[in-house]
Amino acid sequence: MTTFSRNLLTPFRRDLKRDFASGSEDELLRDKVLQALATEGATPSSSGELPWRTNFGSALHLLRHQRNDEALGELARVYVRDTFKRWVPEAELVDVAVTRDGPAMFLRIRFRAAGTGARNPGAVQEVLLPLQP
Repeated sequence: MTTFSRNLLTPFRRDLKRDFASGSEDELLRDKVLQALATEGATPSSSGELPWRTNFGSALHLLRHQRNDEALGELARVYVRDTFKRWVPEAELVDVAVTRDGPAMFLRIRFRAAGTGARNPGAVQEVLLPLQP
């Protein structure tokens, strides 16, 4: 038996009731994925974005100002996969599709809740993450 959980969404934001916005399991998982992917994690060329947890995040920021080719798309897939494994183990990565529009690259990331304890393990969610040149 699983319980329905509700908690504050991150990053923190206000809702219409002028309180901090909260969400259910699917919303919480989506926000956790976006938070991990959009935060600059520590790499050999950067010290990380969060001073209190420098390793948290992804290396996607390293792809900015690089040649927008197939190799860069594959590297983006690897960075997304590694971020999921390390920081969002409760999400199962389904697919990472790379599209390009001129110099910009977009990642369409599909995932679902992992494990048998998930309330709705088959529901696939999707986020679109732009990587600006």
